[in-house]
Amino acid sequence: MRPSLMTAVQPRRTSPVFDEATLPAGLRAEHRTRPGVWGLIRVIAGEIRLTFVERGETLTVTSNAPALVHPQEIHSVEPVGPILMRIEFYDQPPQP
Repeated sequence: MRPSLMTAVQPRRTSPVFDEATLPAGLRAEHRTRPGVWGLIRVIAGEIRLTFVERGETLTVTSNAPALVHPQEIHSVEPVGPILMRIEFYDQPPQP
């Protein structure tokens, strides 16, 4: 495989690290990413519930497995007890 094809995609922006007290209300409510923006939710400690509204699916996200949010996918985040998490934003699909 050519080295250029193995280059990792870098985030365009990364959120601050949030805990259960600082997680913004806007992330707890139903919301979506902008067109062309993928979100990669990384839990550092604890766990969150990530609900995809249109899919009718809820995932438990932990530090062992980040969760990918597709562009304009309606979702919400709910901490389950104490957490630390951040979100990375990409302009193309990242490799979790």
